[in-house]
Amino acid sequence: MQSKKHAEGQVVQAFGNLLHVRFEGNIRQGEMARVKVGTESLLAEVIEIAGNEAKLQVFEDTRGIKLHTPVEFHGNLLEAELGPGLLTSIFDGLQNPLEEVAHATGVYLQRGVYMPPLDRKKNWDFVPTAKAGDLLKRGDSIGYVMEERFKHHIMVPFSHFGKVKLTHVAKGGAYTIETVIATGEDEKGNLIEFRMLQRWPVKNALIEGKKVRPTRMMDTGMRILDTQFPVLKGGTFCSPGPFGAGKTVMQHHLSKYSDVDIVVIVACGERAGEVVEVLRTFPQLIDPHTNESLMKRTVMICNTSSMPVAAREASIYMGAAIAEYYRQMGLDVLLLADSTSRWAQAMREMSGRLEEIPGEEAFPAYLSSRISAFYERAGVVQLGEDSTGSLTIGGSVSPAGGNFEEPVTQASLAIVGAFHGLSRARSDARRYPAIDPLISWTKYLSEVGQELNARLPHWAERVRQSSSLLRKGDEIGKRMEVVGEEGVALEDMIVYLKSELYEFCYLQQNAFDKEDTYCPLDRQVELFRLILKIFDGHFLFDTHDEARGFFLNLQNEIKNMNFLPMGSQRYKEAWDDVEKKLSSRMKG
Repeated sequence: MQSKKHAEGQVVQAFGNLLHVRFEGNIRQGEMARVKVGTESLLAEVIEIAGNEAKLQVFEDTRGIKLHTPVEFHGNLLEAELGPGLLTSIFDGLQNPLEEVAHATGVYLQRGVYMPPLDRKKNWDFVPTAKAGDLLKRGDSIGYVMEERFKHHIMVPFSHFGKVKLTHVAKGGAYTIETVIATGEDEKGNLIEFRMLQRWPVKNALIEGKKVRPTRMMDTGMRILDTQFPVLKGGTFCSPGPFGAGKTVMQHHLSKYSDVDIVVIVACGERAGEVVEVLRTFPQLIDPHTNESLMKRTVMICNTSSMPVAAREASIYMGAAIAEYYRQMGLDVLLLADSTSRWAQAMREMSGRLEEIPGEEAFPAYLSSRISAFYERAGVVQLGEDSTGSLTIGGSVSPAGGNFEEPVTQASLAIVGAFHGLSRARSDARRYPAIDPLISWTKYLSEVGQELNARLPHWAERVRQSSSLLRKGDEIGKRMEVVGEEGVALEDMIVYLKSELYEFCYLQQNAFDKEDTYCPLDRQVELFRLILKIFDGHFLFDTHDEARGFFLNLQNEIKNMNFLPMGSQRYKEAWDDVEKKLSSRMKG
């Protein structure tokens, strides 16, 4: 049978990386194409069709393209290769393996060099779980291979809709990802071959199963998040903040310490220096949950600010497709996008070249729907009677000048379940993390409260009381800036000092201390119980100075206790000292 001939065309106009191509044949929106520039072949995507003329977005530098440059259309959409070998990999927005490309081209990556994302020669030990005669649907497992510590299920391709009856399944053994490991017949009697490798269009949500409500907390080891503004596995959150407020540092913490199985990091338009730092440090970092290298559970998509702007959009969707693939195996996955602002800026640039009617701040009118569609790919999926997989999505936002009223931030706030607003003033004051508890919020506190009530009764109510105390303390602090400490009542001064202690001892952590940088949930609950005892206490003081001196001393003791290993003798002694000090000052 003759292979289908793909459409061909020629460049008739060029505006930056936007090409106008006159073509013959049939093409579709989102189809991939190759632009032939001498010996080089540059990937492009069809983004608009009008009659026999199409507009293409080229993912590479477009120097050398001229009138009548030939273009060949692929017939397929931008796809991700899915299969064993994704973990520990570093890809660009088009899923090129950057390490392999660097070995082939040198330190400075050349354009037009595309390599297979997954190793075709490596053998994987396949263990069958299905047998001939089984009736399966898309996403059902045929068998598995071990990828690091995870069972990587070889599933019926998600591109296959309808039932399939297996006619043959390979015996257990070592196979490459392109080896046929099973065959079957679809409902029309057509023969289908199954391999470990499958492909999926990255802009289409990959899901099979029923979405259910998230209920489990994602432990991050960051007290201000886990206690004040928690996130659920399968939930969404965004972290807006001005440049230099610590968004990237916070995302690095989440990628290192979050209690999930797989982490997909998308550096979308991030500065190259920050990406290089991650690449250098991650292989040396140990996962506190498994005591293994963090890279063993990580996939990185790197599209830095020095790479072509057109690939930024692709990198976000590529990360989402890979994350959804692992979710369908029943794993808990965290997708971190840094930053969605630069992704939106890429959309704005392409929208301008397409001469579309601009929306607010020249962003395209469809900005909100694109951001919503991205975050809606998160969620918990019911895969079986007792099996679920979750995808949690967190995006950082870089609003110009720290203005949270700008369109990208507002579009994100309309869809996410938690908002972690970072403050430049707090980061300048060396407060880590620089999350402002007075503007941040979460929709997940009640669900987390149900999970933690067994450890500390009325958890959600007590957290809300803490938030209320912070607001009261802030109001009293602003009043004191005008009238001075002596101008407020002693009772108000004590409320202010309690809120200051909560901020200093609980909501802030030391990123350079091995004990304080990651605070396990057990330790958080114990420390929060102590903080609540201080909140509820009625203290005896004669003067404002006496109250301030006592609370400053208490702050230092609790802060120093945070740097001691939990359960150690020194920790127990420090805890007893704090208890004695509290008892000596409390009424009753």
